[in-house]
Amino acid sequence: MSDDPRTFRPNMIRANTVLPARREDIELHTADGLTLVGELALPEHNDPVATLVTLHPLPTHGGFMDSHVYRKASYRLPALADIAVLRFNTRGTSSPRGTSEGAFDGADAERYDVAAAIELAEFRELPRPWLVGWSFGTDLALMHGCDPAVEGAILLSPPLRYSAPEDLQRWADSGKPVVALVPELDDYLRPDEARERFAAIPQAEVVAVEGGKHLWVGEPYVRRALDEIVSRVAPGRAPLPHTWDGPLGTALHAD
Repeated sequence: MSDDPRTFRPNMIRANTVLPARREDIELHTADGLTLVGELALPEHNDPVATLVTLHPLPTHGGFMDSHVYRKASYRLPALADIAVLRFNTRGTSSPRGTSEGAFDGADAERYDVAAAIELAEFRELPRPWLVGWSFGTDLALMHGCDPAVEGAILLSPPLRYSAPEDLQRWADSGKPVVALVPELDDYLRPDEARERFAAIPQAEVVAVEGGKHLWVGEPYVRRALDEIVSRVAPGRAPLPHTWDGPLGTALHAD
C-alpha cells in the first residue's frame, strides 16, 4: 500500500497523533539557582540511538517547549526513530507543564539554561545529544551550545538576531556539524543570505525549504523538518513512515 500521506488510512499518523513512548516530567537546575520545567520522551522499549535537546522560539512572542514542531517531535520520534526528545521551558517561560523560574534575559542568562539541559543529558547518559534550535533557540544554540558533549546543531529558521560573529567562529573552530534549515519565505533570513552568513562556518550546511515559512505551519513542513533532523542524527531512519501499526493516541491540539 502506498505511504503517500495524502491518502487516508486508519493507521496513518496525523497532525494530532501521539505514538507510544516513556514520557516523564523533568526539572533542570541552573548554575545560577533556577529550576526549569520540561519533559523527556524516550522510546517505549528500546534504548535511544540519539538525543534531541530542543531550544524553543522566542518566549516573548509565544515560544515555549510545546511549540508545535517540538511537540510533534516528542510525539513521534521516540517510536519512529528511537530518538530521545528533551523539551523544556527556558527561564520565565510557561506552558501546560508549568513555569520555569526566572525571567527572560535576551539570550544572555539563558546560557545557564542551555548548560543545564546539556548537563541533564549527560547525567542521564542519553546518547549522542544534538541541539535543535528554532528561531530564538537557534541563537541560544550558536551562542551557548558549542559544548564538548554535543554532537552538533540543527537550526530551524535561524534569524541570527542575537548571535555574533564570534559565536559562529566558535562552531567553525569546533568542526562540529551545523545544519541550518531555512524556509524559502522566512520573515527574517532567507536561503541566499543564510548561505552568505553561514559561510563563516565552513562545515555548515544550509538547506532551503521550498515554500516554507518561519513558523513551519502545516503538516507537510513539520514532516520535512522532522525528516531533515532524523536524517542527520540517526542516518538510515529517515524519511519517517506515515503510518504506525500499533496504538495511536490523540493530542488535544493538532496545530
